[in-house]
Amino acid sequence: MTDRTTPESPSTLPPNFEELQNSWYQGVAKVFARVHKQDVADVPLDIWKRLIQTTYDGVDVRPLYTRADEHAESPAPGQFPFVRGAKVTSDNTNGWGVRETFGRQYPGEEALDPKAVNEALLTALENGTTDIRLDFTGSLEAADVPALLNNVYLDLAPIAVHAGKKTAQVAEALTSYIEQANPTNPDNIAVELSAAPLTSAFAGIDDVSLDEAIQLAVKAAKQPGDVRALLVDGVVFSNLGANNIQEIGYSLAVGVAYLRALTKAGLSAEEALGQISFRFAATDDQFDTIAKFRAARVLWARVAEVIGAPESGRAPMHAVTAPVMFSQRDPWVNMLRVTVASFAAGVGGASSVEVLPFDYAVVGGMPNVSKTFKARIARNTNLLLLEESHLGYVADPAGGSYFVEDLTEEMADKAWEIFTGTEAAGGFTSAEADIRAALDATWEKRRADIAHRRTKVTAINEFPNLAEAPLAPEARPEDDPIRRWARDFEALRNRSDDFLAEKGNRPLIAMLPLGPLAKHNIRTGFTSNLLASGGIAVANPGQVVPGEAGFEEAVKASPIVVLCAADSEYEASGQDAVKAARAAGAKEVLVAGSEKSFANAAEDARPDGYLNMTIDAVAELSRLLNELGA
Repeated sequence: MTDRTTPESPSTLPPNFEELQNSWYQGVAKVFARVHKQDVADVPLDIWKRLIQTTYDGVDVRPLYTRADEHAESPAPGQFPFVRGAKVTSDNTNGWGVRETFGRQYPGEEALDPKAVNEALLTALENGTTDIRLDFTGSLEAADVPALLNNVYLDLAPIAVHAGKKTAQVAEALTSYIEQANPTNPDNIAVELSAAPLTSAFAGIDDVSLDEAIQLAVKAAKQPGDVRALLVDGVVFSNLGANNIQEIGYSLAVGVAYLRALTKAGLSAEEALGQISFRFAATDDQFDTIAKFRAARVLWARVAEVIGAPESGRAPMHAVTAPVMFSQRDPWVNMLRVTVASFAAGVGGASSVEVLPFDYAVVGGMPNVSKTFKARIARNTNLLLLEESHLGYVADPAGGSYFVEDLTEEMADKAWEIFTGTEAAGGFTSAEADIRAALDATWEKRRADIAHRRTKVTAINEFPNLAEAPLAPEARPEDDPIRRWARDFEALRNRSDDFLAEKGNRPLIAMLPLGPLAKHNIRTGFTSNLLASGGIAVANPGQVVPGEAGFEEAVKASPIVVLCAADSEYEASGQDAVKAARAAGAKEVLVAGSEKSFANAAEDARPDGYLNMTIDAVAELSRLLNELGA
């Protein structure tokens, strides 16, 4: 990877640094000793290593970063290799571009009126949107370009298109319109045709061929202003399960494949680099997203350096809030996710940030929610960060953070390994099978973590809202090609919704709380939360006692019951409760907790299963739905 640092060495450590570090180690050891009720003398000083977390990128994140982790200072923003930003000029005090897509058509929606789209576009520009993205993959056609861009100042608003198979026609119409408009400052015009033949083909999306895209690029290179024909769409990899370093590494491979084709077509290295832009997914993993954009700039600068044009390695790197993190259930939570994602992308130096509507994952959008409202909320998410928090007035806000600088370096190194490995396998196209296998493996790891609830997804596998209105079947297709993090749990919720529509009530399981509230409420809360994530309602009668009428009555609520109590209560009355539940008619008796409380139980007093933090919740909830007829 490029040496991205200036010659100055990191500052020297203070004389008492080792003493201070050891005192921190000792402090951590004392906490572990207290929590685990051990003598601190029996806790090793390196116990802090248990606090290390490994990201899906394979990067170890330590609990504390100190001056010992300091890197030499990176070059200033705007200087090669652009880790701190591709450019910073005296008049560039507005931060990243606020991008918004116009012309996106929902399935089943009537053909869009270009004039209405133009009105929405102009309103958005008046209210803070700065970058326009026009979607021609629906009913809009190349002939609609004049109507769509009517009254738009072309030299002030960068324009990107998403046209798929129509890209060549749209490009021609756009070029013609710009020439006729005769803008005051043609050199200030920025247009991205966004032809993405390689990533589109990888995802099974209709697009122009590579040859057609290269022809567009050759023409674009001769036009005034900044006209780029090719897009490296890293979001494609994210949608298929990629982690951050895979998204960067494979995107680099695609970018290099485009460079080879462009230079073969006669463009110089500088011209070829000027025809490429990138788009990456921004997730709500704040620090990973910040480091992702910084690392991507460094590596593309390295590519530009290798082909002899280092100063041309400033390709626009746009961000879009990652589709994989959007949930269909309780979609209002997506507003929180995109706020963190857009913050991180902006701080990381993204050229523009597009915040997708909060109900993006719901086909057709949320009922009774207007397009105007959701677009305004998305746009204002960016504007609050830029105008209220003033993030746009700071270049590289995360620069100098020991953690962010270290994470950037680690991520860049690992992404470069993926890129060079892909190149060694013959390049992006030749390595397609290996790339798909790698993405599948990463997705399966994340899916398993979510299923086991090691990774929390708010409103999905934690704090689900079972009282929210069901989604119509047409709003929740099960063949969604995007590997959304929520989809396994949402498939369970879909089954519950269908059961509700047919039966008039949700699948239900009865809880049998043993002992007073103070002793059972932790596990009744855990059980309610777990079952609700699978669309299963609970009946909670409050404390019940085996042998009493209230106990038998509680069992009758469902063929499946869950005992909920503290371990001490299980030891005292758990076995009797299991027997009493079966005697009262329960077909299956589960216990909220671990097996240890029933380790010595007789066969007829053993529960049928356990609900705890170690189970595959998706598999268990699916089984329970089957048993309940859903």
